[in-house]
Amino acid sequence: MSSPGSSPGLRKRQLTPELVAAESPNHSSSSSQVHRQPHRRTYLLFILSVGLAAFFFSRSATPVSRHVSTTYALCGRDGGSIYTVDESKPNAQCLVVQGETFVDVGSLEEVEARWARATATDPNNTATSKLPIRYLKHGAVVVPGMTDSHAHTLEYGFTKLLPIEGTLTVKETVHRVRKFIESQPDLLRNKTRLIEGWGWDHTKWLEAVWPSADDFESDPIVAGRPIILQSKDGHALWVSKTILNKMEPIPHEVEGGVIIRNADGEATGVLLDNAQELANAHRPEPTYEELEQRFNLTVRDAVARGLTSIHDAGFDPRSLEFFRRYSRSSHAAEGKLPIRIYGMTHFNENTEYWGNKREKLIGACNGRLTARSVKIFADGALRSGGAALYEPYADNPSTRGFMRTQPEVLNDVIPRFLRDGWQVNVHAIGDRANGLVLDAFDAALKDANVSALRPRLEHAQLLAERDMARFGALGVIASVQPTHATSDMWYAEERLGPERIKGLYAFRSILDHGGRITLGSDFPVEVDGMNPLAGFYAAITRLSFEGTSPHGPEGWFPGQRMTRQEALKGLTWDPAYASFTEGILGSISVGKRADYVVLSQDIMKIPAEKILVTEVLATVIDGQPIYGAL
Repeated sequence: MSSPGSSPGLRKRQLTPELVAAESPNHSSSSSQVHRQPHRRTYLLFILSVGLAAFFFSRSATPVSRHVSTTYALCGRDGGSIYTVDESKPNAQCLVVQGETFVDVGSLEEVEARWARATATDPNNTATSKLPIRYLKHGAVVVPGMTDSHAHTLEYGFTKLLPIEGTLTVKETVHRVRKFIESQPDLLRNKTRLIEGWGWDHTKWLEAVWPSADDFESDPIVAGRPIILQSKDGHALWVSKTILNKMEPIPHEVEGGVIIRNADGEATGVLLDNAQELANAHRPEPTYEELEQRFNLTVRDAVARGLTSIHDAGFDPRSLEFFRRYSRSSHAAEGKLPIRIYGMTHFNENTEYWGNKREKLIGACNGRLTARSVKIFADGALRSGGAALYEPYADNPSTRGFMRTQPEVLNDVIPRFLRDGWQVNVHAIGDRANGLVLDAFDAALKDANVSALRPRLEHAQLLAERDMARFGALGVIASVQPTHATSDMWYAEERLGPERIKGLYAFRSILDHGGRITLGSDFPVEVDGMNPLAGFYAAITRLSFEGTSPHGPEGWFPGQRMTRQEALKGLTWDPAYASFTEGILGSISVGKRADYVVLSQDIMKIPAEKILVTEVLATVIDGQPIYGAL
């Protein structure tokens, strides 16, 4: 294996976003330019776009608005209703959209004066004589379009088909499976059809023990069926005896995974991390129509919560092909996806390196689809005991967790992906996993142009004190999920002990050492995790949604809280930087794409407990509402 510090290409060839983009045949340079005003849409296209919007979001609580004029101003009655996240002008009264782009930001007086001058001096008379102005409702504010920096798009839609989150016992969970079966006559009659679901969490059950295949057999309707249920954190599968039989012969061990066994050494029906592949091999590939159903369910909920972009942390070739095909379908007006997708292509640690073979996709579908990064799993999850630790678990001294990808593999593939122009994003939960990945980045990034590579640590949950400063020093982006902190705070100290827990979700420590944080949710892992305002609230309070924490009303380790300004930036500008799109997204700035969200309350000023009841009045992409109304 080659040494990561000796990779000649990484030193000799300085990669830049422009160079990488230029080498991609799918790259369109128009995304980085100020767009010209588009031609007027025909009446037929207008009707088509409204019909398509109604099709996608027919279940939304608020109806989708009709198409608005291609040029308009949106203003608050007061001076600072628009939070731009642009340091040169943090607050404004008005924004002006022309076509897909912000063309002006300022006070109402400034905007009207500039528009009047532009109209008077326009030799082509392309500007209208009077600027259409829309006003915000009283108390409403505007923020840039919000991004979830770590999520699972198609998986979220999948969880809506058989939701099993929130149960308190194994029996209750099995009963939900039974009700699902009984709700579908064809499924009830056909005991050979695979049943899949997502969301069980043994740490939240009254008896925090692993379930087993025998639990399915206790119900006569459920018994004898092929069943695969994904855990809440995505790191464990609970399977039925029918699936266990199909898996025969079951290996004794799986590298990077665990097969839970009983006292007699028999597989019980729970598979952790890499061992999940034993059951996944017996899952049929979903059809395009099934994936489309899942995607539409995700988009429906995402735009209702103010998301304009999603960084998908689990692309595989099937996912990429789905999004490409979807953008070409009749459902996607003008070849656009209904939301921006930034995909991280999964690297299977058991397969050969592919970074020099696969094509990167940059700015396809009118700037709404990009797949230029790789997702590598270093370890498992804290909840399932798979996070790799330096010292044994406090509640299970027999284990330190495990590495899904061994250090020598990380040290081999990370510099190779970087050299081949891929952004490298590594899942790391435990302190040992984070330390080993930072070591690999440290070696690979020597003499490299880090701003052109922008490596990311996905989760960065538990950090040794020495590693907290390395994010800023190395230029590694910490992609974190604040709602994980407020979910895990109830059991984490028992698992890690009173000292080690101080390094868990250490957001403030990363920031104070000059690191950059981008915020996500890992949906569908958390209850209402898709809501970016839930993440905003958790980041600034370190409290549960009920306002409680193990450390009281000041929050769990309150010294690690983020400020509201940092949290808003972590949902807007920082995700844009983390996806190489800060030149066109992430702030309300002249020349950028007109993505923004109208909120019913001023989240930067209201009491924290009111943030969670703030409504999304409109979600706008490329200047047009895809949810709500202006």
